[in-house]
Amino acid sequence: MKDSTQKEINTLIDRYPCLEPLRVRFAESVELLSNSYRQGGKTLICGNGGSAADGMHMVGELMKGFALERRLPETLQAELRARFPDDAAYYIANLQGALPAISLSGEISLTTAYGNDRTADLVFAQQVLGYGRPGDVLLAISTSGNSANVVHAARVAKAVGVRVVSLTGRSGGRLAELTDVLLDVPSDVTYQIQELHLPVYHMLCLAVEQELFGTKEK
Repeated sequence: MKDSTQKEINTLIDRYPCLEPLRVRFAESVELLSNSYRQGGKTLICGNGGSAADGMHMVGELMKGFALERRLPETLQAELRARFPDDAAYYIANLQGALPAISLSGEISLTTAYGNDRTADLVFAQQVLGYGRPGDVLLAISTSGNSANVVHAARVAKAVGVRVVSLTGRSGGRLAELTDVLLDVPSDVTYQIQELHLPVYHMLCLAVEQELFGTKEK
């Protein structure tokens, strides 16, 4: 892990000392996500209510530049210049390197159709089955750790070779036993859990961005 990546974890814990017990697991989750991206993987994110909004927020930070300028690779820049010389400069100036991420809460037509035709509690599991490939990561967000549709998604993820990082409250709930890395923030109150989830997933986005797009360190 880069020093600049570790700095993001340190900054988070400096700001929120109650998260110190999760320091090692923060590093493990960053490594898991970063290695998935290095191998061409993607992140699937699911949750309900405020956690659904958090998932969509996280997609917004991963799929475009967050804190760093994510310049396109030189090989892609050359390909754009060769194929589209009139517009290449525009593309190169504005397109940014992406960390592929999908919010499973955002597919309204799919989730409502599947819920109506089959069963609502498997709407996330169905998407994990469709999108998930070995080496991908599912970020399962549930303040209780017991949200049925999120638990089902984690189970299917394990069956198809998708690793699971869970973002929960203190107990971890049923997600605890289905999770490769459990980030169980120290609260039992829903809104307080959500208040801690936001800086945690911001750290994950910042740290993974440093790993994939930050300056190379000797």
